Amino acid sequence: MTIISIIDLIFRVYMIMLFIRIIASWVPELRSMKVIQFIGYYTDPYLNLFRKFIPPIGMIDISPIVAFIALGVIEWGLKYLIGLFVF
Repeated sequence: MTIISIIDLIFRVYMIMLFIRIIASWVPELRSMKVIQFIGYYTDPYLNLFRKFIPPIGMIDISPIVAFIALGVIEWGLKYLIGLFVF
């Protein structure tokens, strides 16, 4: 397994965790589940960074969308930098 594929795996798992957390926030019954609390423990600090600066538009919180885009840009940048030094 290469460094790039390991980074890709880490980012994909985190993006899946973010997606689950966002979906679970719409269903109040899921918030008490241990697995959702575990996911929230690791994803909420990242999401809160964006919630501080991006207010909801009416009832719609667009900060998770920006968080996904930022995570993708960070992933791309990290892979690019590693690619410069490895290859």
